[in-house]
Amino acid sequence: MDLYVVLGIAHGASEADIKRAYRRLARRFHPDINPGDRMAAVRFRQILEAYETLIDPERRSRYDAGLAAEQPDSPPTSGFEGFDFSVRGTDYSATFGDLFAEVLTDRGARRQPPSRGADLHQEVRLAFEEAFSGATRAVTVTRRETCRNCAGSGRTRVNAGPCLACQGAGAVRSVRGHMVFTRSCSTCGGTGQQRPRPCEPCGGIGQLTRSETIPVQIPPGTNDGERIRVPGKGNAGVNGGPPGDLYITARVAPHPLFRREGDDMHLVLPIAIHEAALGARVEVPTPDGGAARLRVPPGTQSGQRFRLRERGAASTRDGRRGDLIIEARLMLPKVLDERSKELLREFGRINGENVREPVGAGQNAATSAPRERGGAPDTEGRR
Repeated sequence: MDLYVVLGIAHGASEADIKRAYRRLARRFHPDINPGDRMAAVRFRQILEAYETLIDPERRSRYDAGLAAEQPDSPPTSGFEGFDFSVRGTDYSATFGDLFAEVLTDRGARRQPPSRGADLHQEVRLAFEEAFSGATRAVTVTRRETCRNCAGSGRTRVNAGPCLACQGAGAVRSVRGHMVFTRSCSTCGGTGQQRPRPCEPCGGIGQLTRSETIPVQIPPGTNDGERIRVPGKGNAGVNGGPPGDLYITARVAPHPLFRREGDDMHLVLPIAIHEAALGARVEVPTPDGGAARLRVPPGTQSGQRFRLRERGAASTRDGRRGDLIIEARLMLPKVLDERSKELLREFGRINGENVREPVGAGQNAATSAPRERGGAPDTEGRR
C-alpha cells in the first residue's frame, strides 16, 4: 500500500501538501461523518496511517527507505506538556485546521466494533417444471470473504523488537508553534515494541473479493418472486462479525396451459358439445407432466369448474399440495356439410327453450328459432 497514493500526493510533496490532503480526505471519510459506513471507516484508517507516517520527518524517511510504520489497534493518547518559547518549532505556523486534523487522528484511530456483513441479492430464472418439481441451480456470486492469510485481522506477525518510530520509548513528542505535546506512539500503541505489518494479500483490510459458485436448492412449489435464503453466503463480517446471507429471488417462466393462484393450478379444458350434453370421461394433463381421468357429467355448462384434489403445487412452507382446478370451455364443431346442419336444426326444434330468457330476451320466442340460410337479417337494434 503506497501511502503517497493513499493521500493522493506526489512523493516529493511538502508538509503543507500532506496536511491539506489529509484534511480534505478526513472531512470525506471520517467515521463520525459517515456513521455505519464500514468501507469509509476502513478507508479512513488507511488515510490515517498514511498521514501519521508522512507528517513525521523521521518516520517518513524510514518509510521512503523501506521501513514503513504500522497502524495501531488501540487509540493513541495525547497530552499537553506546556509552552516552549525558547525556539520556534518547525510547526510554528500551525492553524486551527492542523489542530482539527490532530483531533480527527486521535478519534479515528479507535477500532470499529464487530459488525455483521452485508446481505447479497441475486435473481435466478426457472422453467415452470423446475419450480414445480424442485431443482438444484449453480449460482455465481461475487462476495467479500475473510482473508485466510491473516484470518481477517489485516495484519501479519513480525519478530519482537523495539519500535523504530519511538525507539522503544512508547511516546513521541510534537510541537505546534510554542505548544509542546506528548502522545502515545501511534506505531506501537505505546508499547515500545514493533507491531504487525499490514497483510499484503488483503492490503490490511482483512477481506478479499472473490467469485464463488454456490449450489442453490430450489424447493418444490417455488412461486414467481419467492425468495430463497442461503445463510452465511453474503459478505464477510467486519472485525470478526458474522457474515451476511445470500437471497435468491426466483423468476418463474409462465406455462402455456396452467395458471397458478396461490398453491392451486388452473386449467381451461376444451369440451365438445356432445361430451358436455351426454357426459364423458376425458384425459386431463397435470402440472407434473402426467395425466388424470376426469368425469364430465351430462349437461355440463361452459365455465363449470371441477377440482382434482392435491394435484396442484406444493407449499414451500409446510409441503401441502394445492388442487388442480379445471374450467370447462364448450367448443362448437366446425359445420362443414348439410347433414350436420340439418341435425343441428332438428336439435334446435326439439329443444326450443329460450336460453336468453334470464337476461330479459324472452319476450319474442321467435328470436330463439334458428334462422334459415338466405333469410333477411334482423336489423332491429343495430347501430
